[in-house]
Amino acid sequence: MTEISWFGALCDDDYEFLGVDNLALRSSWEHCRDIVLKADANGFDNILLPSGYELGIDSVAFAAAVAPQVRDMRLLLAVRMGEMWLPQLARQLATIDRMLDGRLTINIISSDLPGQALESAPRYRRTLEYMHTLRSLLNGDPVKIDGEFVQLDIEPPRARTVSGSCPPFYFGGFSEAAKETAAEAADVFLTWPDTVASVAETIDDMRVRADRHGRSLRYGLRSHVIVRETEALARAAADRLVSQLDDRTGETIRQRSLDTASVGVSRQSELREGADTEGYAEPQLWTGIGRARSGAGAAIVGDPDQVLAKLQQYIDVGVEAFILSGYPHLEECDLFAQSVLPQLDHGPLNI
Repeated sequence: MTEISWFGALCDDDYEFLGVDNLALRSSWEHCRDIVLKADANGFDNILLPSGYELGIDSVAFAAAVAPQVRDMRLLLAVRMGEMWLPQLARQLATIDRMLDGRLTINIISSDLPGQALESAPRYRRTLEYMHTLRSLLNGDPVKIDGEFVQLDIEPPRARTVSGSCPPFYFGGFSEAAKETAAEAADVFLTWPDTVASVAETIDDMRVRADRHGRSLRYGLRSHVIVRETEALARAAADRLVSQLDDRTGETIRQRSLDTASVGVSRQSELREGADTEGYAEPQLWTGIGRARSGAGAAIVGDPDQVLAKLQQYIDVGVEAFILSGYPHLEECDLFAQSVLPQLDHGPLNI
């Protein structure tokens, strides 16, 4: 069974035409709430609520507001390690998990903090200390640590998750430090869209790394999707999406993120540069979205059977969870839910 998630677009990442600002699609409480509730009604298993400083609204506050309205779906709440005081963050997450009747999952973010920069190695050391400490607090364990970035001698908060233990940590990153951090402390390793062979290599590599720590990981893929009745219509929709995008605007959008210099972003650029003249890195994998996005920069494009087959190729090499999105998010959520989701054996990851 595969977990199929949607994307909450809290980070001003919703367009009719990529790169063309649309006030109605900017991240706001109303618009992002509508995306979440649409995904819940459409039967998705989870939804990513991304975290950004310049790029939109606060993920933790939003999750607390929307949690009582979500009927069945999980929330994958993104939190940036180092941005919030850990005892308070643990209380917030435990409280939101209670609101969701135990359906909270956590996306660990390890980028720079707003207003400051830190080299990759110490940044991931900070992330690792935060992950271990946060897990202990959410497991109900006292913490006594005098680390490089965390100094705490504290009992766990009285606020506890429904299960009494820490929700699963989803984590992505492609540098050596990121992969080692994931191998040691994450539950689900997320990769961005890439060729099936490259995704397989990444999963094989992470299995070896996790095994060295005496652990095992689950694997997820974050990708956009464009599905239409026919392949020709899907490819036309992809072309329309970037039809008003100029390279200068695209570069400005890419530079707004805090992770523009990361190894993962570099790989997305390589994927785009190696694509054919229409932007396809391999059948059904279109890289045009990366022209105006610093993170996941490719989409699975095709008719329902082609999209399903592409997802199955990734499943066959070890992917057990997908975080999908499309533009505009409300419309593409409906299209995927109507034409592809019913054909998938899907459900929440059991971790």
